[in-house]
Amino acid sequence: MLDFDMGKYAAFVWPAFAITAVVFVALAARALIEARRWKAELVRLESRKVR
Repeated sequence: MLDFDMGKYAAFVWPAFAITAVVFVALAARALIEARRWKAELVRLESRKVR
């Protein structure tokens, strides 16, 4: 069983976990947005005729 009682350190540990989770979600979202943007750019460039 996990022990979620952090005692006197809970005021520091739980916010640190929350900030870490928010940063991970933001990084993942940014990576997905940039991947879509690059894919759209690739499709745009491939659709142009190269002479």
